[in-house]
Amino acid sequence: MLLSTNAVRFGAFEVDLRVGELRKNGVRIKLQEQPLQVLAMLLECPGEVVTRGELQRKLWSTDTFVDFEHSLNAAVKRLREALGDSADNPRFIETLPRHGYRFIAPVQTATQANLQARTPAAIRPRWRMVTAGCVVLLLIAGASYLWWRQSHESAPPDKRVMLAVLPFANFSGDPGQEFFSDGMTDEMINWLGRLDPHRLGVIAATSAMKYKNSTKKISEIGRELGVDYVLEGSLREEGGRVRITAQLIAVADQAHLWAESYDRDRSDVLLAQADIARAVAQQIRLTLTPQAQERFSRARRVDPDAYLDYLRGQVENPKFTFEAMAKEQAYYERALQKDPNFALAYFGLANCYLNYMQTRRLPPGEAAKRTKEFVAKALQVDETLGEAYAVLAFTNWRYDWDVQAAERNFQRAIELSPNSAHVHMQHFTYLAWRGRRTEAFAEREIGRQLDPLRLEAGAHPGLIYYQLRDYGPMLEGMRKYVPSNPGHWVGHHLLGVAYEGSGQTLLAIPEYQRAVEYSGNDSDPTAALAYAYARTGKRAEAEKILRDLLEQSKTGYVSPYMIATIYAGLGNKHKAFEFLAKAYDERSTDLSYFLKSDLRMDTLRSDPRFQDLLKRMGFPP
Repeated sequence: MLLSTNAVRFGAFEVDLRVGELRKNGVRIKLQEQPLQVLAMLLECPGEVVTRGELQRKLWSTDTFVDFEHSLNAAVKRLREALGDSADNPRFIETLPRHGYRFIAPVQTATQANLQARTPAAIRPRWRMVTAGCVVLLLIAGASYLWWRQSHESAPPDKRVMLAVLPFANFSGDPGQEFFSDGMTDEMINWLGRLDPHRLGVIAATSAMKYKNSTKKISEIGRELGVDYVLEGSLREEGGRVRITAQLIAVADQAHLWAESYDRDRSDVLLAQADIARAVAQQIRLTLTPQAQERFSRARRVDPDAYLDYLRGQVENPKFTFEAMAKEQAYYERALQKDPNFALAYFGLANCYLNYMQTRRLPPGEAAKRTKEFVAKALQVDETLGEAYAVLAFTNWRYDWDVQAAERNFQRAIELSPNSAHVHMQHFTYLAWRGRRTEAFAEREIGRQLDPLRLEAGAHPGLIYYQLRDYGPMLEGMRKYVPSNPGHWVGHHLLGVAYEGSGQTLLAIPEYQRAVEYSGNDSDPTAALAYAYARTGKRAEAEKILRDLLEQSKTGYVSPYMIATIYAGLGNKHKAFEFLAKAYDERSTDLSYFLKSDLRMDTLRSDPRFQDLLKRMGFPP
C-alpha cells in the first residue's frame, strides 16, 4: 500500500501524500482537495479498479446528500487536466464506464526512485549498504522530528487547517449564566473565523455546541468534526469580574500547545477574546489578513450589561419561533439603549427583521426597510461584518429584486467572512434560485464542512433541488432525512413537495399536514396542503383553508402569493392573478423566491399574464 510512504512518483509527477501536494518536475501544481483525494485513492492500489461506490464511501459521505455524480465527475476532470491526461487516450487514469477508475502508469515511491537513480547494477560492498541504511534511518528520524515540530508549531504553508471551539464551561456556579459561556463560545468562533480564512477553517457554533457537557475524547471529537485543533476553555463571572481560561490542543496526539488565563472586567470581555485569538494565531503560525488586523484594532470596551443582553439575544436566535424572535429583538434593542455604538446588536436586529420578512411575520416593505436600516448602522460602526453584507444581499434579492446588488453584496460577504457557514448557506440558496447547480452544491459543501452537525444541513440539498425542479434526487434525499429528523417541519414540507413533483400527491398530503403542525401553521405548508387537497378532489377542505387565511388577512399580514396558489389549485385563474398582482404591488418576497420554481404555479405558466409578470419583475431567465 503506497499511502504508507511520504511521496509517490509516476512519470514527471510526484505526489507528497503527507502534505497533500502534487508536483511536476519539482514545480507545484495547484490542485483542489477532492481531485487530490481521488488521486490518493487510486494510488493506494495502482493497476486495480477503484469503484465509484468505494470513492463515494471514502470521500463523499452517503448520508450528506451531496450531488455525488456531478462532484466525482468534476473531480476526475480537474485531476486529468492537472496531469495533462485524456479520457480517450489515458496515460494515467483509465475509466471503466459505469464502474470506476484505474491508475495504469508505473508507480514508484520516492525512496525507490532515489535508490534506482543512485545505485549501479553491481552490488555495492556490504559496509556501504550498512552506512547507507544508517543514513536513511537518520534522515527518517530527522524528518520525523521536523514533521512533529511543524505539526505542533504551524500549519503547512499551503494547507488549510480546521479548528473547533468547544463550548466554554460555566464555572460561575450559576446555571443562569450558561448564556454567558455559550455566547463566549460563539464570539470566539467569530473572532477566529476572521484570522486567516484561507489557511484556517473554524467549525460553526451550531455544530460545536453539540459537544456541550460531552465526555467524548478530543481525538473522537476531532475525528467527527474533521479538525486539526481544538480550543476549549471556561469562564467564571463574579462581582463584575470575569476569569477566562483557554487552551489549544492538537487533535493528532492531544498535545496541549498553549494555555492562558485572563482576569478582566466584564466591559473588557471583547478585548480578552481578541487576545485569545491573537495567541491562537501565533501558535499555528497564521498570517493575519488586513481585515483581521483592523478588527483587532477596533476591539473595544463594551457596556457589560449591553453585552449580556446581546448574548441573551443570541441564545434565542436558533429557536426560530415567533416568540423567540420577539425576545431576541427585545434583547438587542435593550443592548443598544445601553451602548448605541454596539455593531453586533445592530446586526442582530437586522437579522431579526430579515427573519420576519422570510417567515411573513411582517409586510415585506416594512421588514425590508428595517432590515436595511439596521444593516447600515452595523456597517457604519464596523464595516468588516461580512454577515451584515449577506443579510443585505438577501434583501436585495428577495425584496429589491436587484440581482446585481445581490451578487455584489454576497461576494463582499464571502470576502469578509469566508468561514461563516451561515453566509455560505444563504449564498447557495441564491445560487440554486439562479439555476447555477454546480456552484450551489459547491457552496453548500463549504457550509457543510464548516457546520457538519447542523440539524437543517441535511435538508439543504432539498432546497437546491426544489429550485432546480429536480424531484427525483430531492425525493431520495428527503426520504433519508425526515425519519432521522422527524420534528423538523421544513423537512416534511420538502418531502411533500418532492412527492407532489413526482406525481404522488396523495403521499404529499400527510407530509404537508405534519409541516403545518410542527411549524405552528406557517402559511407556506398551509397553502401547499390546500393546493394538494384541491388537486386530489378534496375541494371542501381546500376552500376551508382559503377562507381561514382570508379571515386572518383582515387582522394581520397574510402573503397574497400564498392565497394565489390556493386559487390556482382550485382552478380560479382570475382570482389567482388578482392576488399575484397584489403580491407584485407589495414586492412580495414570496414572488422572488417561489415564482420561477413553484409547482403550484404550473397551471398558470402558459397564461400571457404570467409571462408578463416575470418580465415586469426583471429577473434573468
